[in-house]
Amino acid sequence: MSAPQPNKIPVQQIDLDATKHRVHPRFVTGFYQNIRVVTMYALLAAFLLLPWLRYNGRQAIWLDVPSQHYYIFGMTFLTQDFYFIAAFAIIAAFTLFMVTVYAGRVWCGYACPQTIWTHLYQYVEKWVIGDRNKRIKFDKEPMSAKKAFKRSLVYFIWLIFSVITAATFVSYVAGTDYLYQSWQTIGFVPIPDWPTWVWVSMFIFTFATYVNAGYMREQMCIQICPYGRFQSVMFDKDTLVVSYDYERGEPRGARKKGTHPEHLGDCIECTMCVQVCPTGIDIRDGLQVACIQCAACIDACNEIMDKVGYPRGLIRYTTERQLSEKENTRVISPRLFAYLAVITILCGGVIYALTDRVPLEIDIRRDRNQLSSVNNQGMIENSYIVKLTNKTQEPHTYTITLAPQEGLSLELRFNDVPLEAGESFDMPVSIYGDPKVIDFEQTSVTLNVTSEDGQYKVSKQNVFTTQGQ
Repeated sequence: MSAPQPNKIPVQQIDLDATKHRVHPRFVTGFYQNIRVVTMYALLAAFLLLPWLRYNGRQAIWLDVPSQHYYIFGMTFLTQDFYFIAAFAIIAAFTLFMVTVYAGRVWCGYACPQTIWTHLYQYVEKWVIGDRNKRIKFDKEPMSAKKAFKRSLVYFIWLIFSVITAATFVSYVAGTDYLYQSWQTIGFVPIPDWPTWVWVSMFIFTFATYVNAGYMREQMCIQICPYGRFQSVMFDKDTLVVSYDYERGEPRGARKKGTHPEHLGDCIECTMCVQVCPTGIDIRDGLQVACIQCAACIDACNEIMDKVGYPRGLIRYTTERQLSEKENTRVISPRLFAYLAVITILCGGVIYALTDRVPLEIDIRRDRNQLSSVNNQGMIENSYIVKLTNKTQEPHTYTITLAPQEGLSLELRFNDVPLEAGESFDMPVSIYGDPKVIDFEQTSVTLNVTSEDGQYKVSKQNVFTTQGQ
């Protein structure tokens, strides 16, 4: 590789050849890998366990798409509340952008599901076949009974993990109670009694997990994932990236332990940084789109530096300003403040909306067949359909009243409307107007809905008209 340009971290252009070359990374331990493993598998455990949490007798997180009810720790959301989901997505996106500006692709290396499942599947290969050299040798061996058994065992364990992953995904939608307790017996064989959409979802998630983590692996990060493409737009000179200290390490070369030839840099050409990389790149070639910033090369290099007696940090987290321009990194930047301000405003808005939210919804629809009519007593009648939705997770009884207005009265089919948790009910109501009192063509009327315990109250307006009679 040619010498880098002055005041510039070398950047390696991406290889557009998408030919699949299986990468067998060496597993390494160290400061960053310990953090990474704890973070990844804590997130994996949370993903697997969250569907089993209960809140008020119900699954704590249940996205019941078929009924369009979404339960999250005591709160019930309907399709009309989609703006909350949009707000959460925007907050997550801006948080990711802010983290990227400061710490680069730390999400990819420490928390991305693709990284977590790939690491898990590669560890299965290590457990069944052996370390990196044994796995490389295993791939080159001719097929034999022993190889077929080990390969089949790896595939079987992958399949088990894929099915568990798919079942967990589906349980967030179908619910754990239904998914794991619905069985039927065909002959003497018990099989799950699931509808077609559950079987299709199970197949899709199982197939996607198996292919992505078992075969696509780093190709998903390099060729498909858009995040690695637009990261360069978000990086600046003060973004933390995993970098090789070119000036200190070059020229490379092997040497006897305990010696340091004057014509060589600190890099002893052990290639450990390449062997431990999950995407198979050489960090010494410069910043690359395939680098997910997992810091495995940092831990591997530091271990080698300790063995040969050289200072740590030949490969390290640093910034372009610090490494190339020899200046202190500017931790505080206007862009970082801008992201933080936007996130703060969005979070404040969502928190206010959630705390001010009344878990009761009312919708009033007029009878479209006729604007108004006159009954036998000469009263002007307007008909409506009032839709009540109990968005709490407890049953409540509601009453509907008309805001006092001279000449108008309300007639109900039922005095009280009992609703179970998450239940909706359409109730026809009529509002009567005395033509001797009212002298208008149309006016606003307000219906109030109050829970029996007085805890919840909402109001909705519509129009009372004398036209069309």
